Amino acid sequence: MPGFAGRVTAVQGSPVRDILAVTSRPQVVNFAGGLPAPELFDTEGMAAAYRDVLAGSAGQALQYATTEGEPVLREALAARYRARGLPTGADDVLVTTGSQQALSLLATALVDPGDVVLVEDPCYLAALQVFRFAGARVVAVPGDEGGVDPDALEELVARTRAKLFYTVPTFQNPTGRTLPAERRAAVAAVAARLGLWIVEDDPYGELRFEGERLPWIAAHPGAEDRTALLGSFSKVMAPGLRLGWLRAPAGLRRACAVAKQAADLHTPTLNQLAAARYLADRDLDAHVDRVAAAYRERRDAMLAGLPDALPEGSTWNRPEGGMFLWARLPSSYDTTALLPRVVEQDVAYVPGAPFYAGEPDRATLRLCFVTQAPEEIREGLRRLGKGLGA
Repeated sequence: MPGFAGRVTAVQGSPVRDILAVTSRPQVVNFAGGLPAPELFDTEGMAAAYRDVLAGSAGQALQYATTEGEPVLREALAARYRARGLPTGADDVLVTTGSQQALSLLATALVDPGDVVLVEDPCYLAALQVFRFAGARVVAVPGDEGGVDPDALEELVARTRAKLFYTVPTFQNPTGRTLPAERRAAVAAVAARLGLWIVEDDPYGELRFEGERLPWIAAHPGAEDRTALLGSFSKVMAPGLRLGWLRAPAGLRRACAVAKQAADLHTPTLNQLAAARYLADRDLDAHVDRVAAAYRERRDAMLAGLPDALPEGSTWNRPEGGMFLWARLPSSYDTTALLPRVVEQDVAYVPGAPFYAGEPDRATLRLCFVTQAPEEIREGLRRLGKGLGA
């Protein structure tokens, strides 16, 4: 039989998905997945939105639609950006089947095999998969606890002639860190000077527990015509909707629409209209505030339990929002090798190694603190400490 395409054999599957398959037993306290807490979904509000759409617009909702997305939803998304100070019209937005598809469309539109794509170190794992599938040479930009180093970014762009830089600047996956305002401005300036696309992924930005909201990179002078800003309802409404979007300059947006036509024609009409109805009838911001308050309590429960759960000499951060916390054990520990022993205790995390585009730090791990209630987090950390021998 003819063989598979080279890109399929060259790119590995997601370790996170593999771990979730192993830890799907209900007794496992799963710190591995980036799963929003299902008990916090506004199921009543979503059910009402679907009922109203099917009662009043069933013919439209169950029909094919335009690739760009339903105008009523695109306008609602644009209005949310405008309310936060970023001038946006409905025509600036392309609705996608989750923000993961937006990443894939951007890779199709921008990346040729052999192009250099710059990423944070460590980086969102599924973004690494997307760019590698596109045949890119993925290069990590050095940084520190504050995120990417703009000077290192500038040096790498000049040296490698990179096509784009991918970043999750707010409550990053996997580290939970947030890029400071001055570095955001510096990244925008580098892109403007040297000719670089910026892909700014923002699935977690609304889940802020403390501190002040920072402006998007897309809002900085010089970045307007070269930034694709991605958003998603997965973390603030429900991931099962599979609704995301990208806000991008006209030429890039049109290229992504052509790529989307080849991928799925359009995102499900019913889901788009239900989301638009929800935005019209309900207060999404108030719902997000309730979710963020619960997540803050869960983050605090994890932070309180980590000193007893992790070996002496471990370090970790304190994210101001989002879903993830990043920890580093003493350098003698290999979190990938330790994971089977930890899973035997009915608890799981994601080893840090797969998130690195270059040389991995094998002593690192990612913990998701939002899926379980505080008492479950405390029990999970007790099991984690036992598995690690802390």
